Amino acid sequence: MTPTTRTLTEGSPVFEFSVVGGTTAREVIARSRPEIVREVRSTYLAHDDGDSVNPDSYFLRFPDKPDARIIALPAYLGGEHDVAGIKWIGSFPQNIADGIPRASAALLLNDYATGYPFALLEASQISAARTAASAVLAAEQLSGSRTAGHLSVIGGGIIARNILEFFAAQGWEFGGVTVHDKVPEYAEALAAHSQDHLGYRTSTTASLEVALLQADIVVFATTASEPYVLDAGAFASGQVVLNISLRDIGPELINDAYNVVDDIDHCLKANTSPHLAEQKYGHRDFITGTLAQHIRGQVSTGTDKPVIFSPFGLGVLDLAVGLHVYREARAAGEAVAIDGFFGETTRWPTRPPQHG
Repeated sequence: MTPTTRTLTEGSPVFEFSVVGGTTAREVIARSRPEIVREVRSTYLAHDDGDSVNPDSYFLRFPDKPDARIIALPAYLGGEHDVAGIKWIGSFPQNIADGIPRASAALLLNDYATGYPFALLEASQISAARTAASAVLAAEQLSGSRTAGHLSVIGGGIIARNILEFFAAQGWEFGGVTVHDKVPEYAEALAAHSQDHLGYRTSTTASLEVALLQADIVVFATTASEPYVLDAGAFASGQVVLNISLRDIGPELINDAYNVVDDIDHCLKANTSPHLAEQKYGHRDFITGTLAQHIRGQVSTGTDKPVIFSPFGLGVLDLAVGLHVYREARAAGEAVAIDGFFGETTRWPTRPPQHG
């Protein structure tokens, strides 16, 4: 029996449907970040084991808004989760100019036993959390530590803020943090949050080159649509680069690095930096392997080249984190039950007609 339905003594299922709003999701995430990192880690391993279904994402684009899109990510995650669902996430970069977050999202969770949806969650918080958790998990896995001399964050938005919060929740120690953004006010706001709320000694720089040069770990969390980091000496050997926004780095730099991804087929599409490298060089030999393979010791990275982690973003991660948020909110009485959401839960109002 799944956690999404309960069964009466006569065997008739009673279906429930709940809504979890963004404020509740944010509060659940804030108090359970280490658990979310563990969920993301176990989900990567389950996906590597084939205990998931993660189809291609579907992109809805608009002729008069070429930089905007709404993406559908359907997925199924087996094992202890045994849940299906879909995330519907909009990315409208022009929102930023109006002071509105770029991304908005909803996540629908489906009971695997019946196929019925049982929860709707505001998912921009969930999407940011699973992205941040995967970044911080990769940083620890690829560096072998929770300590670094210097962290540089490129991009001063919501994803970057979440990544810093997950670093802090995991007990990471940095000698210093630098934030770079093309808009100085965004960099200053994130730096203030990092220093005042997370306790990291944080500064800003207007120079991308300076930010990259001094960093042991680099986080790219921008809205870039095409590569602008092109200099062959941009990254140092052994530097860990978290390529979260996927399109900042030129294909030549990808080719000259160790490359760890979340899923090879998913990541090498949609003109991501690894996809551009595949198109340029005509092969995938520059891919070292997946993060799950690295966790399992099946692939390794060295310090003779930069190490780049590029996560395309798997729908199964949204399911895992979303289910965690739903369960925590429900247990705390913070999920809003919608009585009578399903108009019919039996095929017949009375006993079905008898034939013969």
